[in-house]
Amino acid sequence: MTARPDTLTGELAEFLVGLPPTLDDRLLELAGRYTLDTLGCIVFGADQPWSRAAATHALTTGGDGRSAVIGAESSTTPAMAAFANGAAAHAFELDDVHEEAISHPGAVVVPAALAVAEETGATVDELLIAIAVGYEAMGRAGIAVGPASHMLGGFHPTSMSGVFGAAAAVAILLGFDAAQLTAAFGIAASLASGTMEFAASGGMAKRIHAGRAAEGGTTAALLVANGLEGAADGLAGRYGFCRVFTSEPHTELLTEGLGGRWMLDEITIKPYAACSDIHPMIQAAQELRFEHDLSADTIDRIEAFGPTKAATQNSLDGTASVMAAQYSAQWNIAAAIVADPRDPATYAAERIAAPELAALQDRVVSVEASPQFDATYAWKMGGGVRITLTSGEVLERQVHGQKGSMHDPLMPEDVLAKFQALTAGRPALDGLAAAAVGRAARSRSGT
Repeated sequence: MTARPDTLTGELAEFLVGLPPTLDDRLLELAGRYTLDTLGCIVFGADQPWSRAAATHALTTGGDGRSAVIGAESSTTPAMAAFANGAAAHAFELDDVHEEAISHPGAVVVPAALAVAEETGATVDELLIAIAVGYEAMGRAGIAVGPASHMLGGFHPTSMSGVFGAAAAVAILLGFDAAQLTAAFGIAASLASGTMEFAASGGMAKRIHAGRAAEGGTTAALLVANGLEGAADGLAGRYGFCRVFTSEPHTELLTEGLGGRWMLDEITIKPYAACSDIHPMIQAAQELRFEHDLSADTIDRIEAFGPTKAATQNSLDGTASVMAAQYSAQWNIAAAIVADPRDPATYAAERIAAPELAALQDRVVSVEASPQFDATYAWKMGGGVRITLTSGEVLERQVHGQKGSMHDPLMPEDVLAKFQALTAGRPALDGLAAAAVGRAARSRSGT
C-alpha cells in the first residue's frame, strides 16, 4: 500500500502512527483514567438484558479466541469481544463523552483496543497508547463531520465516528504504518452506521451502537492486515465520511492543531446515568433542590431550557422505558428533585414509573431551545430550569459547562469512586483489564 499524506485522511493517519514513541505521561494518565471509567461501565453494564443478548450473539457467532467477553467468563475473537464489551460499556448511559463530537469514545475505543491487545499479548502501556490514539481519531472524525447537523440529520455519532477510533487503536496494536491506517480508515467509512430512531420510537438498538462501532473498526483494521485495500481519503474525500453524513462538514478539523489540541483533554466523565446533553438541566435542578429544600409538593411547574438538540430529541415521556428515562429531560429534572440521578438504581425498570416521579415529570411543562446554549453546543453544554413554587416564588438556575466536563472535571479520586461503586458486588476483572485498572487506580495526579 502507498501512503497518501496529500489527503487529510492520510495526514491524520501519518500523525497518529507517529505518536507511540512520543506520547507523554500526562496523556497516558488520562487514557488510564478513561479506561478505568469505561471498564467500570462494562462491568456494570454487562448484567443488563440487552448486554446479555449482545454477549450471547458474540459467543455463538464469534468462534475461538483469547479476547474476553467481560461478565460472561468466556472469550472469543477480537471483533466479537469488542462488540459485546462495547455494548456493555454503552449499556446504561454511564460512559464518557466527547461533548463537541457528541460521541462516547471510551465505549468504542477501549473494548476494541482491549480485545486486540489480549489477542496480541500487549502490555498495559501499549494498550493505553492505542487507546489514546483511538480517542484522537474518533474525536477528530466526530468534530469534522459537523456533529450538530450530523445528529439532527438522524445519525448517531457514537456508532458513526466510532469506527475510526476503533480502527486507529487496533492499527497501533498491529504496528500499522500510515498507509495501512489510511486504508483502514477507508474501509471503516463503509462500515459506519447507526441512526437516532431510538429517540423517536424506542427499542434497544442504541444499546449496541458502541459495540457495533468497536466491531466495525476492529474488522476494518483486521481486513487491512489481511491485504484488503481501502479508499485513500475515506474521511475527507468527495464521498468520504465527513461529507456524506452531514450538511455542514468541517474537514479541516481532521488535522487542525494536531499535537497541540488533544481530544483526551476534552472528555466528560458522567456523574449521571443519562444523556449528557441534559446533564446541565439535571445539575441545575438538583442544586436548587438542595439549596431550597425543594420537594414535589412545593412545586407548581418547571420550565426547562437547553440547546435545540435537547429540545428536539430529549423531550419525551421518561416512564415508557429505561432508555426513555435516561433520555428524557422532563423525567430527569423530576428525578433530580425527588430521587437521585447520581445513583444508577434510580433508572431501574421497576422505579422509572413511580407515581411521585411521573407526577412531577408532568409538571415539567416545556423544554425550550435557547440561543445562548445553541451558541456553545456541543463544545460547552448548557441548560437550565425555571421552577415556579406553589407559593408563587420563582427559582432559576443555569449551568454552562456541567460537572464532569472539561470545564468542571471530576478529580481522579472521584473517577475511582465511581468505578468502585459500579463494580461493587460484581465479578472482578482479570488479566490485562485488571492490570489497566491497577495502573490507573495508583495514579492520583490531576490533569
